Amino acid sequence: MDDSLPVQCDESWAKVLAAFSSEIESIERSLEGKISYPRFDIAFRALTLPIESVRVVIFGQDPYPTPGNATGFAFAVPNEKKIPASLQNIFKEYRQDLGCEDAPSSDLSKWSNQGVLLLNRALTFSPDGHISMKQWAPITNAIARELGKRDVVAILWGNDAKSLKEYFRGDWVIESAHPSPLSAYRGFFGSKPFTKSNEILRSNALPTVTW
Repeated sequence: MDDSLPVQCDESWAKVLAAFSSEIESIERSLEGKISYPRFDIAFRALTLPIESVRVVIFGQDPYPTPGNATGFAFAVPNEKKIPASLQNIFKEYRQDLGCEDAPSSDLSKWSNQGVLLLNRALTFSPDGHISMKQWAPITNAIARELGKRDVVAILWGNDAKSLKEYFRGDWVIESAHPSPLSAYRGFFGSKPFTKSNEILRSNALPTVTW
């Protein structure tokens, strides 16, 4: 394991993150002794997925602010937790899009295990605001830029995520409003991200995701 990488990152991300080692260290120092959701040591958990395994990336905004909810996977919560409103809306669209009655477990490991990278624009949420999305943006921009060079479908939920559109091929992007109750009815519902992403993969002779 590359010692310069944040804890839990797969080594394949080393080249992407190398240019931001000082920024990452600065964020980590700023969070020492302070509340952060998730904890910094699992903030990069989504990057346990090797770059070459990523088929779809779902970008959100920032982690859940409720203690114990953020897991390092965007939109996921531990299975024993109450499902937050945003994830409830994701599952509602999932059922409507795919015609399924059941949804996957709320930890979303089923998706991650199939090459779906679940990433927020900011990898931590701080109640006192001492770490901002602006500080995380160069890092998540770089991740998006690298994924955009590959055969990866980008699902962008919300304005912060949509700002990454430029890094991906236009016909590989699925964008909509954020699934939050404040915005889901402004274009998230009915956006069909699950079937559309598989259509893109299938049309390019790539394996689809069993959502």
